[in-house]
Amino acid sequence: MNRLALLISSFGYVGFFPIAPGTAGSLAALALYAIVRWVGEPLIETTVIAVVWASTRSEAVLGTSDPGPVVIDEVLGMLITLAWMPLSLTGVVAGFVLFRILDVVKPSPADRLEHAPGGWGIMLDDAMAGVYGQLTLRLCAWMVPSWLAA
Repeated sequence: MNRLALLISSFGYVGFFPIAPGTAGSLAALALYAIVRWVGEPLIETTVIAVVWASTRSEAVLGTSDPGPVVIDEVLGMLITLAWMPLSLTGVVAGFVLFRILDVVKPSPADRLEHAPGGWGIMLDDAMAGVYGQLTLRLCAWMVPSWLAA
C-alpha cells in the first residue's frame, strides 16, 4: 500500500523530479486534463479530483509533512482550475500560469488550509488555489473569450 500511495501522490513519480516538482506536477496534470477532456465525461473529471488518502499515507512513509514528492495536490489544483470549461490552448496555458501563481502566493484562506492535518492539509490549500484559478479564468474567458474559449 505504501508504494501505491507514493505512486498516486507523486503522480506516477513525477513529484520526484529534481527541479520544481510542484511545477512538474502541474505540467503533468495538463496531460491528464487533455485525456479527461478527450473522454468528455464530466463525472470522470470530478472523480479524478478526489484523492486524499494517498497524501496522508505518503506523509507517513516519507516522514515529513507536505513532502516535496507529493504533487497530487498540484494535479488537483490544476484540474479544478481547468474543470468544466471549453478552453483553447491559450486558455489552458493561462490557467496553468494562474494556478502556479496562486499556489505559490496562497491567498487566504488557502494559507490557513495548508495547516489542516494529514493529507487534508496537503490537498486543501491547492484545491482552494484551484478554485481561485477557476474563478479568475472564468472571468478572463468572459472578458476576452476570443483568447481563451475553445
